[in-house]
Amino acid sequence: MVKLDEKNKIATRESFGKKIAELGKKNKKIVVLDSDLKGSNKTDIFAKEFPERFLEIGISEADMIGTAAGLASCGKIPFASSFAVFATGRAYDQIRQSVAHTNLNVKIVGTHAGLTVGEDGATHQMLEDIGLMTGLPNMTVICPSDDTQTKWAIEEASKIEGPVYIRVARVKTPVIYDEDEKFEIGKSVQIGDGEDATIFATGVTVYEALKAQKELKEKGINIRVVDMYSIKPIDEEMIIKSAKETKKLISIEDHSTINGLGSAISNVLTDKHPAKLIKLGVKDDFGQSGKSDELLKFYEIDSNAICKLF
Repeated sequence: MVKLDEKNKIATRESFGKKIAELGKKNKKIVVLDSDLKGSNKTDIFAKEFPERFLEIGISEADMIGTAAGLASCGKIPFASSFAVFATGRAYDQIRQSVAHTNLNVKIVGTHAGLTVGEDGATHQMLEDIGLMTGLPNMTVICPSDDTQTKWAIEEASKIEGPVYIRVARVKTPVIYDEDEKFEIGKSVQIGDGEDATIFATGVTVYEALKAQKELKEKGINIRVVDMYSIKPIDEEMIIKSAKETKKLISIEDHSTINGLGSAISNVLTDKHPAKLIKLGVKDDFGQSGKSDELLKFYEIDSNAICKLF
């Protein structure tokens, strides 16, 4: 159930850190690998609890992924974590060859994804990771929007076999869902049943879509928000249903509009139900240094950008 607690803000990287430590108590097969960022990624929580199952690889992301693949081949459940720009960009070759191609049970958690890394600037604002990971056969890609959804994603990843990429953020965002909300890989969550438009959102942009939903309702415009937390596999049924039931389709993501959520939705529409989709995101560009909310506004990836479309 949606509750949207705007006073209770939690960074999804923190949710990851707490949940993986919790799971470590239940499942001794879980091991965590980090590349000299355990304080930022919050894997330090696991490291303190289970030092014998924590591997600090250092600033060597390729080695981290290769080591994770080796551990998976021996029956362990490795969670390898770094900033998204390093976890997917610097180690792409190892992910492709040693994890995806061999279909090994490696879980990759990319933290500090998107523009909302903020002041770290363009070099650290990973805007291409969804495209990189969805393009790999065997890879499941999840982009949770809040604390509740992130905890579910981490636990679900530990249960299923095969490679999983989970994208989490640095910035604190409101808790959207109750603890008993049910999620499923390959599905999405529809919030509201407005017929004027559907806003497909993922990660930190779900909150922006919900703000726009509230603002537009005051103007007599009723929209529905669809939280597309599962990007691969994607909820084709929901996309087609929304295209049939609403007048306008919009996607919004803290990612490039090339090969991101919008592209994944467009692929479904092209194949199954041709319809126009307006894509909000970074338009074939790099980011820049600035505060997260200012960057979302500058690149028109916020509630104001959505409202301008009506």
